[in-house]
Amino acid sequence: MARTRRHDADAGGPAEIVEAKHAVRQRVWDALRDGKIARFPGAHGRIPNFVGAEAAAQRLRETDVWKQARTLKCNPDSAQWPVRQRALEDGKTVYMAVPRLAEEAPFFLLDPDDLDDTPRKASSIKGASRSGRTVAVEDLEPVDLVVTGCVAVAEDGARLGKGGGFSDLEFAVAGEAGLVAPDTPVVTTVHEQQVVALGAIPVTDHDVRLDLLVTPDRLVTCTREVRHPGRIVWDELTEEKIAAIPLLQRLRRS
Repeated sequence: MARTRRHDADAGGPAEIVEAKHAVRQRVWDALRDGKIARFPGAHGRIPNFVGAEAAAQRLRETDVWKQARTLKCNPDSAQWPVRQRALEDGKTVYMAVPRLAEEAPFFLLDPDDLDDTPRKASSIKGASRSGRTVAVEDLEPVDLVVTGCVAVAEDGARLGKGGGFSDLEFAVAGEAGLVAPDTPVVTTVHEQQVVALGAIPVTDHDVRLDLLVTPDRLVTCTREVRHPGRIVWDELTEEKIAAIPLLQRLRRS
């Protein structure tokens, strides 16, 4: 049986850090599988959809940072589908990344006042293509809140995605365009089993740290250092990665 290609197969940066991050992901994915916490189609290789995702989204909904936000940028994964749904229900504009940033216009714009479906349906990946429209980075407005998907997190704000680097790229592109500021809150919803010990997650300078992590049971305000403005670190992008993302090709030519 052929092995599934790892998401970090085209990751740049030091090989030892890439492998150390992968080891943390594997431990978390295994724990979610063994604890029967991951929902279909499973944890491995994904931002895992977890039992309690709705409760975590509701807990986030009750925070001041949520209530103060009018526009948010959110990842497209199933784990944060309840977050996107509640944002539309609360009248917030949602920019949702096109999976893998694979289009020339790499974000869906979901306007709560102009949906063809219910907020639940419109906030799914399939529904966003029907109720929203794709927009280029230059057509986005500054956002008040960034919601990101994670495989693993720590209480100091360190996070791991599934290895493709798309969340950090989205943040870097939005930062360079002036859409996300160094003090724009970055939050996630995860299961308690995804919270790992301090120091367990290797971090680099361009990794985006969290301000708030939310589980079904608690809120954690992260004690991160001052965030630098988002920027694309071209030296850590492989040619394979650039070739797969039209936006990066265009930015490098400009």
